[in-house]
Amino acid sequence: MTITVLIADDQAMIRHGLRLILEDQDDITVVGEARDGAEAVELARRLRPDVCLVDIRMPRLDGIEVTRALAGPGVPDPLRVVVVTTFDLDEYVYGALRGGAAGFVLKDAGPALLVEAVRAAHNGEALVSPSVTLRLLRHLHRTTEPAPRARKSPLSARELDVVRAVARGRTNQEIGAELFISLSTVKSHLSGIQTKLGVRNRTEIAVWAWENRLVDGATR
Repeated sequence: MTITVLIADDQAMIRHGLRLILEDQDDITVVGEARDGAEAVELARRLRPDVCLVDIRMPRLDGIEVTRALAGPGVPDPLRVVVVTTFDLDEYVYGALRGGAAGFVLKDAGPALLVEAVRAAHNGEALVSPSVTLRLLRHLHRTTEPAPRARKSPLSARELDVVRAVARGRTNQEIGAELFISLSTVKSHLSGIQTKLGVRNRTEIAVWAWENRLVDGATR
């Protein structure tokens, strides 16, 4: 199965470089390029790519606005967006994830991580560059208020285990190995968690975990 990708970046050289990296893979093809945020939204809605790679700083609409338009709350048929940027400021990372992004990757992270992020998004998983994950976890753990203790979590103990693993960036296979459950059971738990929390993807599950302080500062 070929994964179709839309690239949105205001620099032609960056778009060309990303295209070369992605199309070097047998299972990925680039179906369009956008020079600004408004064009990215228009092309994405028309082409319906499997994954949209979106830069943060673009004319007309920035990457967070594009992410919200394509994958944010209220979008009836959301697309999968991976933010690719040179800027790892906390407000960009958090804004992108809260906006519905399925990943956040730095441009200097290397071709392998970029390809992995595209494949993860296509598989319904999420990938955040390791260089920002730990800082983001610590930042959210330090600055967010814990959920009121009187409010009982809607999740079972096993579901909470899955949530913590998702928040630490584990893949479905890794979650299954850590918790000694099958891949189908992991997927079943994730579906139930999304329904109970009213979220749409594993990125929002991770954000819920961070906001409710279910994880400490440790990850991979």
